Amino acid sequence: MCYIELTVIVAMPKNKVINLLPQEEFDVSMLGRTLKWAMGAFRVIVIVTEMIVMGAFLSRFWLDAQNSDLSNSIKIKSAQITAQASVEKEFRSVQSKLAIVKQIGGGTPSSQKIEAIASKLPAGVNLKTVSVLDNSAQVKGVSVTELGIAQFVANLKGDKSFKTVSLSQVNSSEGDLAQIEFTISISY
Repeated sequence: MCYIELTVIVAMPKNKVINLLPQEEFDVSMLGRTLKWAMGAFRVIVIVTEMIVMGAFLSRFWLDAQNSDLSNSIKIKSAQITAQASVEKEFRSVQSKLAIVKQIGGGTPSSQKIEAIASKLPAGVNLKTVSVLDNSAQVKGVSVTELGIAQFVANLKGDKSFKTVSLSQVNSSEGDLAQIEFTISISY
């Protein structure tokens, strides 16, 4: 606190000291105590705020370094992914082709059924189409002789995996009169 003392010299016999800020009355009053408390509290708030601002300012350097490291890491990994893109594309292409081959390949029941039918073909008999369903098949073919067709039907009936074998249609070929077209229905 600052005190200002004025000394007034008057043509009086005694010197009088005048204090313009009454010290004791201000500290004792409610307004004085409130203002004194508020000034102390605001000082603490200002100091804490300055410390927070300084901490944020200093942490910015650390955050910038981390951001730079992460950006470099992303660029490197992006370049690696781009470099491997052609290999990945080729790998996926081969995988899809393998899946198709596996689906069509020798392990499916349809291919086994077609193989069983084709293995019964005698000489001189050729197949045009073979339609295989879950429990039946239809075979269309051509033969040079009727004996070849009869032998084919007999071979199919001899296989125990086929329930019924029936010759449903026999015609002479339109394109070549020397050949006979036939249709056989098979059920499993």
